[in-house]
Amino acid sequence: MSRIKLLVVDDETDFLKLVKRRLERRNFDVEVASSGAEALHFLSANPVDVVILDVRMPGMSGMDALKHMRRKHSEVEVIMLTGHSSVASGLEGISHGAYDYILKPFEIDDLIERIRSAHEHAVLKREGGGGNVSSGS
Repeated sequence: MSRIKLLVVDDETDFLKLVKRRLERRNFDVEVASSGAEALHFLSANPVDVVILDVRMPGMSGMDALKHMRRKHSEVEVIMLTGHSSVASGLEGISHGAYDYILKPFEIDDLIERIRSAHEHAVLKREGGGGNVSSGS
């Protein structure tokens, strides 16, 4: 089985470095972007399986980036990262097409489980068999 390709989007560079390192150690291919606009630019030229997208970023918010991703990159599954104890923003992301959400801070194993589930869902969608499968949460 090929490695799952991830794009992690967050405006906190230390967080990006840490998550990239931890996910690469667990055999994922990981790219990072520090803004919604950078993520959309990256996606226009590079296929990924799952995007991990922070809700709160300066400039283009994660929610706005998600809406663009749903229009132009519908094959990609998105997991929203939300901090500030904001379950509401995670649920809002799901209403706009995110596959799932996870609260910061999170356990890496919990994130990995959600990534694998989102990837399976993406594969089913591409194969035409799972367009209406609900979120794993």
